[in-house]
Amino acid sequence: MAGTSQTAPGARGEGGRRGDRPDRATVAFVAHRNLLFTVAYEMLGSAADAEDVLQETWLRWADVDLDAVRNQRAYLVRITTRQALLRLRTLGRRKETYVGPWLPEPLLTAPDVAEDVELADSVSLAMLLVLETLTPTERAVFVLREVFDLGYDEIAEAVDKSQAAVRQIAHRARSHVAARRPRGVVSPAETRQALGAFQRAVETGDLQSLLDILAPDVVFLGDGGGVVQATLSPVVGADSVAAVLAASRLASIAAEAPLQPAQVNGCPALVLRLDGEIDTVLAVRIDDGLITGLYAVRNPEKLSHMQRETVLHR
Repeated sequence: MAGTSQTAPGARGEGGRRGDRPDRATVAFVAHRNLLFTVAYEMLGSAADAEDVLQETWLRWADVDLDAVRNQRAYLVRITTRQALLRLRTLGRRKETYVGPWLPEPLLTAPDVAEDVELADSVSLAMLLVLETLTPTERAVFVLREVFDLGYDEIAEAVDKSQAAVRQIAHRARSHVAARRPRGVVSPAETRQALGAFQRAVETGDLQSLLDILAPDVVFLGDGGGVVQATLSPVVGADSVAAVLAASRLASIAAEAPLQPAQVNGCPALVLRLDGEIDTVLAVRIDDGLITGLYAVRNPEKLSHMQRETVLHR
């Protein structure tokens, strides 16, 4: 592509430059990059795929006649959404052959993400798993409307539907998510309390204490991707989950290598490190004060964004 950088500008200062000064396309892209990444990540649940989407967005944006663009933010979001929809369908095919449960890629996030309660809720692993139950178009419409508050006219252009159709899709997606999302707002303090109790129970091997904080219908998902050991199917029920955890590698290791608190996807979580390397990221879903979802991400290919904080923005 003549005159166009092949690498999207971003945190490393890469991208379109003429001489020593960034051009207009680069300035606009960098200004909105964190927003675009957040849009793509919320649609995909994969940071690696979101970065690829941003690359595709940049390649298209760099060839746009900026004088003809009235709203650069809306135009960039539209390109990102369309590229994410294409990637989401490809990702869906990959998940069909994925070994064991598929979990979203965890992100180490800064405290300011947690301060934006709506943003933190929308990027939590629990919520991203709920979004997995939507169709690609439903997910795009829900994210753009409910998280980023885009107008129906902007969303219609992004997903190539009429405004009337988008309104119907938004209503259907809201109802679908409302029936499946965590019940009520859970404060960071409540999450930390539940995680602390979970950590003590795992590290001491106190099975009864573990049962006390697990909901009767709790679901445990472990994601090793076929690369490392993890449960190959969901474990359901407090007794079953407690038994699996008590007999797991996590319990034996946690006694010697304590779990460490971290901000993951805007929410408190626990991280297990072995020999200085991240081995497991543990996140929870809480309903009515009990853990109803327990998510352990162990696939090394999904842990790279736990090395440094990712900036999310809306």
